Amino acid sequence: MDSRGSILLRAAEIASVDGLEGVTIGRLAIELGMSKSGVFSHFGAKEELQISTVHTAAEIFAHEVVMAGGSVLDVAERWLDYSKRRVFPGGCFFVVTRSEFAARPGRVRDALMLFNLRWISLLERLCGNAQMAFEVDALLTAADRFAVLYDDASAYERVRLALRARMAMPTGMERSVATPNDNSMASHASSTSWPPM
Repeated sequence: MDSRGSILLRAAEIASVDGLEGVTIGRLAIELGMSKSGVFSHFGAKEELQISTVHTAAEIFAHEVVMAGGSVLDVAERWLDYSKRRVFPGGCFFVVTRSEFAARPGRVRDALMLFNLRWISLLERLCGNAQMAFEVDALLTAADRFAVLYDDASAYERVRLALRARMAMPTGMERSVATPNDNSMASHASSTSWPPM
């Protein structure tokens, strides 16, 4: 891998934990044993570095999740595996960064939106409708954040079960897939007051 590729891979790893704002020329120079000018010469500006990082993360995501094709459940399974294996140490790069830039107009947000539109479009084609694609994306996102926040890989199996149950339901027949004997944190938390003090 050339120096630009090494810089962008490390930038994507950092961004998955600290967001794209956590990616700086100085930090990359220190972590990669390079001069600041050596890192800067590849990008010229922080925004260019951030956009290039988004593109690198998209290539990795495509390789890990999308390129093998298959059904929506096949793609979802690879997505869950990509998150669980911590291809990026903070979980899914795009879950972290799309939240970070959702309300920030500009070229970085545009690059993230383009990725997300392509991802949702793929899910819509595989699912056959926009509602199901939305639900699949929401479930995958929830698994990633729960697993990272609580260091609890059980979220992946919960989402697998929810996806299978949801895919088996006819459109218009949506219902909860929770069970009365649910021992989740949410069940335990419901007995406490909100907001927590």
